[in-house]
Amino acid sequence: MKTITVETLFGVETLTVPRRPIKFKQIRVVMETLTVREEVAQYFQADRRYTAPAQVAEIFSFLHSEAKEHFFTVHLDGKNRILCLDLVSVGSLNQSIVHPREVFKTVLCSSSAAALLLVHNHPTGDPTPSAEDIAITRRLKEAGEIIGIKVLDHVIVGTEGYLSFVERGLL
Repeated sequence: MKTITVETLFGVETLTVPRRPIKFKQIRVVMETLTVREEVAQYFQADRRYTAPAQVAEIFSFLHSEAKEHFFTVHLDGKNRILCLDLVSVGSLNQSIVHPREVFKTVLCSSSAAALLLVHNHPTGDPTPSAEDIAITRRLKEAGEIIGIKVLDHVIVGTEGYLSFVERGLL
């Protein structure tokens, strides 16, 4: 007696699958060097260590004349020297949208900074932090701790002076 199988009924089936190339997306980080007015060089000295909020406020004093909020991150190496600056957001008269993803994206993709300084201006001139300023600073500090990047300070610049979260005990 002959055994009946799928092969005896239908024959040996051979599948021919066409070969297709596998496509991967590669992420390439492109850093751009911007040339700013020559007198800016006096603000950023190559080997200068930034250890005081007053130094940061002085560097960003140019924000006094801005009519909109500008939120910057200052990327620092392990010796608190500036690696790069990132303009994260330009907002309105009294707010700018800042998200941890946008703040840390450039750190992780390009600068490999050890620490960050957060800096923004208040066009009203009063550097007193809003509830939103305090909340986003805490979120950014927590996010930085998770990924191993210290948020050293948040400096708010206004025509009436500056406010350091560290000096005020807010960070």
